[in-house]
Amino acid sequence: MHAYRTHNCGQLRATNAGETVRISGWVHRRRDHGGLVFLDLRDHYGMTQCVIEPDSAAFALADSARSEWVLTVTGPVVLRPKETVNANLPTGEVEVRIQSVEIQSRAEDLPVQVFGDIEYPEETRLKYRFLDLRRDKLHRNIMLRSRVIASLRRRMIDQGFTEFQTPILTASSPEGARDFLVPARNHPGKFYALPQAPQQFKQLLMVAGFDRYFQIAPCFRDEDARADRSPGEFYQLDFEMSFVTQEDVFAAIEPVLAGTFEEFSNGKSVTPAPFPRITYADAMLKYGSDKPDLRNPIIIADVSDEFADESVEFKAFKGVIANGGVVRAIPAPGAGAKPRKFFDDLNDWARAEFKAAGLGYVILEEEGGALSGKGPIAKFIPTPILQRIVAKTGAKAGDAVFFSANKPLEAAKLAGAARTRIGKELGLVEEGAFKFCWVIDFPMYELDDDKQIDFSHNPFSMPNFDHDAFLKLDREKDRDTILGITAFQYDIVCNGIELSSGAIRNHKPEIMIKAFELKGDGPEVVEARFGGMLNAFRYGAPPHGGSAPGVDRIVMLLADEENLREVTLFPMNQKAEDVMMGAPSTVTMKQLRELNIRIVEPQKP
Repeated sequence: MHAYRTHNCGQLRATNAGETVRISGWVHRRRDHGGLVFLDLRDHYGMTQCVIEPDSAAFALADSARSEWVLTVTGPVVLRPKETVNANLPTGEVEVRIQSVEIQSRAEDLPVQVFGDIEYPEETRLKYRFLDLRRDKLHRNIMLRSRVIASLRRRMIDQGFTEFQTPILTASSPEGARDFLVPARNHPGKFYALPQAPQQFKQLLMVAGFDRYFQIAPCFRDEDARADRSPGEFYQLDFEMSFVTQEDVFAAIEPVLAGTFEEFSNGKSVTPAPFPRITYADAMLKYGSDKPDLRNPIIIADVSDEFADESVEFKAFKGVIANGGVVRAIPAPGAGAKPRKFFDDLNDWARAEFKAAGLGYVILEEEGGALSGKGPIAKFIPTPILQRIVAKTGAKAGDAVFFSANKPLEAAKLAGAARTRIGKELGLVEEGAFKFCWVIDFPMYELDDDKQIDFSHNPFSMPNFDHDAFLKLDREKDRDTILGITAFQYDIVCNGIELSSGAIRNHKPEIMIKAFELKGDGPEVVEARFGGMLNAFRYGAPPHGGSAPGVDRIVMLLADEENLREVTLFPMNQKAEDVMMGAPSTVTMKQLRELNIRIVEPQKP
């Protein structure tokens, strides 16, 4: 018989009754029933109930076992009495009568209980992550992650992609976040960077002629943590394709994502391919976000023209419009029946979260067959204007309409957040669904805080603009035209979560240099920062494009979790610290001298 086990703890069934077996695992729970001692033994595969009687020679040793001790038990498999069968456990029809027991290791008093559903502070969970990972829910999430990655990999290979590994030590890149820098011992004063993404390498693979690349790629960004963003590192399904249009990229990845979500959706519906395409402009107008949650049926409308009408006397909105602002209307189906507190809370929230003047609103009623409005601003809206607003929003009697007035971007943000909150509070968000869409036609450029032209996404995207005309643009004279250029850039969004950004790449050196020139960077900047890739493009580059859906976010959605920590093996805390391993940590002076580095302490304020 094997030293540790003939079967695992999730394997025994009624057909094994009468067999003498050996299993090993952790004591999940210990129960003393009037002399009989029950030990639930747990391993990676499942759990088996074991029992020992007081007259057994092994009783004293088994009786001494406590939670999370590691035991090896040997004994016959017996059927449980019908009244004690556990239908919720795969091994619930049987138990092992312990004849001998061996203690493999003892556990000290537990700082995190594995049995039960006790909630612990984040720092405690992360410090004792090895215990946290023994808990059933987290263990299932991590196993789900493994299966999802295997499914993604299999589906990509079936789509004709080949997996390659790109370098981890590389040069600093302009992906938008801070780099993690690694000192180069043999090159004093110089540093490698951990890749924020394999962006340039995967494009170089296309130049090298490999056609369809993918990788479950680790990415490193020195950025603050959020619920849907891990500090430090994350993984993405990185892929790139040659000789493709934007639609070709969509057609390649949609079956992979839809198929993976269908495989692990647990009965939830999944948007079939092809996914809806929504322009960035429409997304910001109709949903107030470039990450629209299509489970929410509320559609925002632009009612700037209605409030600009000379018959409207509401000066607050008219002033916003006169100063270049807009008014967005957010319908709230059925909200007319809500108490006054519902409306007051929304106004208080808008003031507190967005520093807005509030959310004006109108409650729609029907009087004598005609629609009318009531509420703080209803008296300022003539009936014909109210009818136009109703037509644009699709609202009806018993509904309410809220309004967000500000500069276009600020108005969209508040309207989008209000749409989300109203949808949740009114129970309008569809449950049991994964709704995908593409957001396309992102602006190529935007204005930075100093009102200077900057890239809105990344510098590697092909402008959706006539190339000859693009090369003739002047940064100063054609400012409005430049800000109106869209790019072949796109995001995959599911349930309001951005899974990835992607693009058809700018593979022409002259277009790339011109794109940076319009931003204000000369050819020398492009050569210095992207010389390797630019030089490669000069030797024949195919049109190419790709994307990189985030693996962590995919698993988070499928596991129905709200925080990436719940689907990541060893996450850092909110301060980007690994409290279990003690990272980041100090290093010795010897190590610093080898790297030609001196630590400069930050100045005290």
